[in-house]
Amino acid sequence: MIEKVFITSNNTATFVCPQCGNVTTANVAKYAAIDKRVTVKCNCTCGHRFSVSLEKRRQYRKATDLAGMYYYRMPNGDEDKGIMRVVDISSTGIKLKLNVERNFNLGEMLRVEFHLDDKRRTFIEKRVIIRNVYKNLVGTSFAANEGDDPNLGFYLMS
Repeated sequence: MIEKVFITSNNTATFVCPQCGNVTTANVAKYAAIDKRVTVKCNCTCGHRFSVSLEKRRQYRKATDLAGMYYYRMPNGDEDKGIMRVVDISSTGIKLKLNVERNFNLGEMLRVEFHLDDKRRTFIEKRVIIRNVYKNLVGTSFAANEGDDPNLGFYLMS
């Protein structure tokens, strides 16, 4: 499996050799503007060669598979709901996989409910803003004051 390395705000990345544990920080500015996934090959001083994927996201995303429900307030005032899965979570938002494709507009708001897969099966209810839609995948960010949740913080660190 190729390890992910995050690009920092000053366009550097820290690489750790899986063989010897040697740590190197390098300037990766030439890759920061590329819009597709970038894989680089690294040569450690110990002689080991390995590949890493450069991740441009600002926040760590934790892959999940959590069942839940979404609720959508339609323009006519009616509320629609559906089944979803949370496929990843970060401190700034979540990616949803809906059971059917929907024609949401960017900027619209959903209310989502799901349980974390932690020991306490913590219940999460959040308002999220739709940022992108591709078929039945919906990228969202937390609405104002919804992201500051200690339960999510602990979950992302586990």
